[in-house]
Amino acid sequence: MAEPGLPAPVFPAPALPAELIAVRHGQSTANVLFDRARATGTPAVLPPGADPLVPLTPLGREQAAGLGRWLAGTVPDAVVVSPYVRARQTWEAMADAAERLGCRPPPPVLDERLRDREMGVFEGHDAHAIRDRDPGEALRREQAGEWTYRPPGGESLPDVAARVRALLRDPAAVPPGRRVLLVAHDAVVVALRHVLGGETPARPWPVPNASVSRWVADGGGVLRRVEFGARPGA
Repeated sequence: MAEPGLPAPVFPAPALPAELIAVRHGQSTANVLFDRARATGTPAVLPPGADPLVPLTPLGREQAAGLGRWLAGTVPDAVVVSPYVRARQTWEAMADAAERLGCRPPPPVLDERLRDREMGVFEGHDAHAIRDRDPGEALRREQAGEWTYRPPGGESLPDVAARVRALLRDPAAVPPGRRVLLVAHDAVVVALRHVLGGETPARPWPVPNASVSRWVADGGGVLRRVEFGARPGA
């Protein structure tokens, strides 16, 4: 759905894609764990080093297959995917569903710049677990605000935006004049909206699982947001 009254994008680039599409991965096992923890008010923690290995749930695979049916009518020229398992599985299910409909999408390229936000010493911790482990750090996070907060050893959202900006300026990753599909994470999609539109939220915008956000070149050298967090067919 188109969004009227959008701010003028401010990202300067000598050669932009004709269309940029960002997909958040389908529902993951960590999403289910953290949603349950939030509903019950109990802490949730993944095993150390597990975040990049978190897979999709059966529902997440169904969501990704649904995106594949959408993909068959919106074939990209290039596909760039986060190396995290949940993003790779999302693309694989999308591509399989599209191929069953006679569409042959291009092979994906994995790019570390699309990885999820790194939370440092709090990797795999939900908000309750961070408060339990380090109440002082939880207070610092609240005072700083989620946009600027950088956990010890981790990234702030502006840090994520910096690597997203570097990706967009790389013509080998994002070829000029083409339709480019990115399959990544909510933090990456939020960072894209900031980089391309100059918007800085008080709190990060919600990005649903298996959602599509889209920017289209307007002919004047800028990419304009036309969809954000949309669920095709939902």
